[in-house]
Amino acid sequence: MTPRLNPATAAPDAYKAMVALETYIQGSGLEPSLIELVKMRASQINGCAFCLDMHSKDARAHGETEQRLYLLNAWRESPLYTDRERAALGWTEALTLVAQTQAPDHDYAALKQHFSDAEQVKLTLLIGAINTWNRIAIGFRLLHPTAAVAHAKAS
Repeated sequence: MTPRLNPATAAPDAYKAMVALETYIQGSGLEPSLIELVKMRASQINGCAFCLDMHSKDARAHGETEQRLYLLNAWRESPLYTDRERAALGWTEALTLVAQTQAPDHDYAALKQHFSDAEQVKLTLLIGAINTWNRIAIGFRLLHPTAAVAHAKAS
């Protein structure tokens, strides 16, 4: 896999806009651990190695356990996640796969039970942002740090 371009240098104003959205999300009042679980789950669905590498480290830095990270792909079958986290993860899957799911009413009902109207909007922005980050990283073949080192050695 060869990187295609650096989006931050190719379109700095566009990249700054994404960073500004990320800054807003981080200060939105949503729990840091929830933010990282959502980013991890969307990145798992999208197959984004760059974001999985980054957000697994960020999640652990925010106190997330290895066990919960390992089981995230099977969150529906594990009792390790709270009802609020489950609602967020269901909404994450629904919106990340929106062409298939059409954001079903049962996922929205679970979301509405555990998140205020404002939090629903913030969570939805978070899901949209991580999906955009995934598309940037995958589309431009951004390499996570370990891969970047291996790529440099091979070049």
